Amino acid sequence: MRSPIRSIVSVVGARPNFMKLAPVVRALGSRAGIVHRVVHTGQHYDAAMSEAFFRDLGLPIPEIDLEVGSGTHAQQTALVMERLEPVLTAHLPDLLLVYGDVNSTVAAALVAAKLGIRIGHVEAGLRSGDRSMPEEINRIVTDRLADFLFAPSREAVDNLLTEGEPAEEIHFVGNVMIDSLAAALPAARALNVAAALGVAGRPYAVVTLHRPSNVDDPATLRDLVGGLDGLAERCPVLFPMHPRTREAFQGSSGVRRNGGLRVLEPMGYLEMLGLVASAALVVTDSGGLQEETSYLGVPCLTVRRNTERPVTCTIGTNRLVTPDGAMLREAAWASLEAGRREPRPIERWDGKAAERIVAVLLDGARFD
Repeated sequence: MRSPIRSIVSVVGARPNFMKLAPVVRALGSRAGIVHRVVHTGQHYDAAMSEAFFRDLGLPIPEIDLEVGSGTHAQQTALVMERLEPVLTAHLPDLLLVYGDVNSTVAAALVAAKLGIRIGHVEAGLRSGDRSMPEEINRIVTDRLADFLFAPSREAVDNLLTEGEPAEEIHFVGNVMIDSLAAALPAARALNVAAALGVAGRPYAVVTLHRPSNVDDPATLRDLVGGLDGLAERCPVLFPMHPRTREAFQGSSGVRRNGGLRVLEPMGYLEMLGLVASAALVVTDSGGLQEETSYLGVPCLTVRRNTERPVTCTIGTNRLVTPDGAMLREAAWASLEAGRREPRPIERWDGKAAERIVAVLLDGARFD
């Protein structure tokens, strides 16, 4: 029989991880006698943005920051492993919790596995079927190593079973991203970001693009921006631009900065959530926004050929579009015409996923 879990280390590396961590921190904080340390690898190294996310989510600044910074996938993974190993060796937790699918996730899981530390993977079982995506490799490897597989959807459970994972290791707990959203939504709406940007009371679209397949090739990026220019003929288009996209863009792809398409600085979690919640349409390549818009009932166009979150297409408000400017424009116009609809509930996306995770770890609960 395995020993009880009394000490846990959570490792996070990128902003989407913070939203998944926050409800787990709250749920563990309500349990007496549990030591929970948070390690920030620094994979997303913009200090101001990271601090804003921690503030918005009510998270304390992590006591350990590995300050890994940018680099190639191999460099980041190796550096996280090198700097995390002495931390885990010093603390020897009963469990390591990792989140999502970034390089920090797989690197931390590899270190813990080699040290004989049990591993829990929050957001296990997501699959796009596209192994050209580094995130897909990270998901597969992390799930192979994990002892506790916390799945956000029935499809994720089915993926894990198909791959031969033991049923007793799989727990269908729901989506922790929705836990954070539900907790933060009143404060996000109260900011009234749309009014501050001059678009309150009328339809507007929100855009985020950052994936290499969309922004690294100048011709693809110019084509997508052309499609967004077309959308901007129908409504204001607000584009909080990821640093990666801004660097690729270099001010030369024809954005009509004084027109309907407006390039903005990156936003904090509450600002962005408030803006998305009131939008008529979201255009994105972000996994998290596919989930958030489905919960909120906001039409979403995901500029990708596949998704690891198909439930957002079958039950939610998400639709995949290929990275083609003309197709994007036509799909966006059609979405605006159709308008918003009442969201359909997705099973166990109810704001209680983190409570289920903690019940599994500390109480031996099962969630099938």
